[in-house]
Amino acid sequence: MFEQIFLLKNSKLFLILKVNLKTQMNRICELFNIKYPIVQGGMVWCSGWRLASAVSNAGGLGLIGAGSMNPELLREHIQKTKSATDKPFGVNIPLLFSEAEAMMKVIIDENVKVVFTSAGNPAAWTKILQENGIKVAHVVANTKFAKKAEDAGVDALVAEGFEAGGHNGREETTTLTLIPHVRQIVDIPLIAAGGIATGRGMLAAMALGADGVQMGTRFVAAEESSAHQNFKNEIVKTIEGSTYFAMKKLFPVRLIKNEFCQRIIQAEIEGKNKETISELLGRGRAKQGMFDGDISEGELEIGQISALIQDIKPVREIIEEVIKEYHMALKNLTRENFQF
Repeated sequence: MFEQIFLLKNSKLFLILKVNLKTQMNRICELFNIKYPIVQGGMVWCSGWRLASAVSNAGGLGLIGAGSMNPELLREHIQKTKSATDKPFGVNIPLLFSEAEAMMKVIIDENVKVVFTSAGNPAAWTKILQENGIKVAHVVANTKFAKKAEDAGVDALVAEGFEAGGHNGREETTTLTLIPHVRQIVDIPLIAAGGIATGRGMLAAMALGADGVQMGTRFVAAEESSAHQNFKNEIVKTIEGSTYFAMKKLFPVRLIKNEFCQRIIQAEIEGKNKETISELLGRGRAKQGMFDGDISEGELEIGQISALIQDIKPVREIIEEVIKEYHMALKNLTRENFQF
């Protein structure tokens, strides 16, 4: 499809690309009944009811991050989100989570309409959720699992490149490469994630074949995020090279390079086994860093795009800024230097 588009010339190329992007945007908007094709990542310790409801109220799709909750706390956050917005919202849940079954019961009981699943086999829950009127999207990091998720019947896919913060695929495939690869083999709506925090990034993802985008790092640095203020301040301080893709022998995760991360880096350089890495990690380190604000010894999960984030602002301003920049970047495609 895109090869045919790029054979056209000048204004015709721009016109068809513009129509194509508009059509793709509508797939996500129609699927989730939202204004903008922007999904907020369901990030542990950062994505409570305040953030989810703020994103939904601003026209995107807010997600409650259930990975750092128990079933009772999830129910509380769902109910508070319902009180704070009349717009669609969802829950992100890792399928390998020990309390996943209890979480799913809460989601169904509370009549949540959207679930994003990750870290597990989507076939286990997709049909059950859909039978209860729930739209299902699944997060993948490679084409193999993208196809399996489509075969499992999910309504949409999130393809996440390893620029992203938090847990990532072992293949270390970048978003720029992953999106067109996945687009070639699936027909269902596709959401790009990893390294997207601006309108230009959103436009680039759409041009590669995505129908919408998921942003995590940008929303961690939102006023409504439940991340500790110390963590938010560290995000603003990051520069290119401030993050590291660590713990590949356990579970790959992108972190800010603090004192804890430096010990992990040194252990990996020395070839330590996964048991030693696990001992260094310990328990509760993600909460220690992102929620409790220990910026030296906590696990600070964030994406490479953090180097572009210069401020902490309300969700509504973030989304308005992204949409404005998206349209400006699209308009600039008509400039002479884009014509050939």
